[in-house]
Amino acid sequence: MTIQAHIASLEKKHGALEEELQAVLASPSSDDKDIADLKRRKLRIKDQMERLRTDTRH
Repeated sequence: MTIQAHIASLEKKHGALEEELQAVLASPSSDDKDIADLKRRKLRIKDQMERLRTDTRH
């Protein structure tokens, strides 16, 4: 897998997590632990994407 393909894959996962997060936030019975977990997972993926983008520039 090329770096660009890997970044694209991570972007898709990030988008899916965002959709899931929005659904959880819209639910009146949303659990703070679930919200925090989704946000952490999104941030981890975002960090991976930034690291890959930075590595390809050097």
